[in-house]
Amino acid sequence: MCDGARGGAGLATCANCGVEELGAGHFAVPALIAELKNWEQATLRLPEPRAVLESPQILATRSAYKALGKDPARYRGSAEALLRRVISGKGLPQINAVVDVINLVSVESRLPVGLYDLAHVSGDIVFRAGRAGESYKGIGKYDLNLEGLPVFCDALGAHGSPTSDSERTMVTSETKQVLAIIISFGGKERLDRWTQRMSELFQRFAAGQECETALIA
Repeated sequence: MCDGARGGAGLATCANCGVEELGAGHFAVPALIAELKNWEQATLRLPEPRAVLESPQILATRSAYKALGKDPARYRGSAEALLRRVISGKGLPQINAVVDVINLVSVESRLPVGLYDLAHVSGDIVFRAGRAGESYKGIGKYDLNLEGLPVFCDALGAHGSPTSDSERTMVTSETKQVLAIIISFGGKERLDRWTQRMSELFQRFAAGQECETALIA
């Protein structure tokens, strides 16, 4: 993990996943949309919905960002950003089956999940702290300042972080094989459960084939 931080990651790769965008002439997966809605409603029915923002996983992510010199109130982990969206009444975004699956697993686990099109990843992936001057265009965002952020890098440079992934390796309707990474800054406890859950959902809702999972320190 990044700069010796205590943590772990759960990996899942799947081939031939269905990543057609919603709203572009493609049908949503009703059962997956129902899962998203059920989770949202269950969270909003909690006596104190905002308490999910103080879960150990969210606090561990914030602590890791602080240790790297990044303000976690300005640069939020993606799980926290999704949880805040639900609590505010906006609901989870509906993009495509693959993205919807990782978003569901992210809010269930309270852990950030990165998602990458392996056809656009060059060489090995390394997890490290972002360096001065590094940036990339985040998905649906302006250029993201990566200095001090935990980042995933390949031979071409940084392409993902627990805050926002880059456009370079994002999944599109042309994607054939995906890599999803669950990032935990609080150790590997229950990572196996969430990795298996993600793999099962890829197969169930996104026609994922040849899915493989692994845990790394």
